[in-house]
Amino acid sequence: MRRRKMVWLLGLTLALLLAGFYPGQTQPLDKRQLPPERRGPVITRAFAAEKGYYGYVWKVYLEAEDPDGQMLKIASVVDEVGYGRYPTDWIYLKPQDQKHFRGFIQWNTFGSTTAYLPEWTQITLNVSIVDKAGNESNPVVFPFTFEITPHQYSDEPPAPFDQGNISLLGHIMVDLYLPGEGGYGHDRKMY
Repeated sequence: MRRRKMVWLLGLTLALLLAGFYPGQTQPLDKRQLPPERRGPVITRAFAAEKGYYGYVWKVYLEAEDPDGQMLKIASVVDEVGYGRYPTDWIYLKPQDQKHFRGFIQWNTFGSTTAYLPEWTQITLNVSIVDKAGNESNPVVFPFTFEITPHQYSDEPPAPFDQGNISLLGHIMVDLYLPGEGGYGHDRKMY
């Protein structure tokens, strides 16, 4: 009896699976049932200086838009040569900035975890925007090198970021570590 019941359940399961995959059983979807075309945020312009001293206030200028007005937050991911990747830092957008914005995010590079970084320390900042549905914009990559002589470079932004009506969108809250030191749960040894 038990064996007969198992065979019957197996047959029923097989029949249901085959019925679900049979091409004649599919029905065309009504266009109203189709998911909307993916239209997420887009970063249209960006600028940041490529060099600065440790403690430099780094301004990363961005212009972005989302036709649906659903931009939610800015993701900032830092990679440091010799250390690795830091956790993602999030900056939430104000409601008036969720359809279009032109502004800057600011990073005060002098952190609380280290007194200095050696000259020529290189980092890369990846910035993207995530909307309320989880769609991510095109990423923008900014290389940066710490140098002791700040007078040898210019950090003046180009148009349209030089207009004077550029607002601060938020602060990047990442403290850098010396390569080979622990931090953010890391306890790395450099060989």
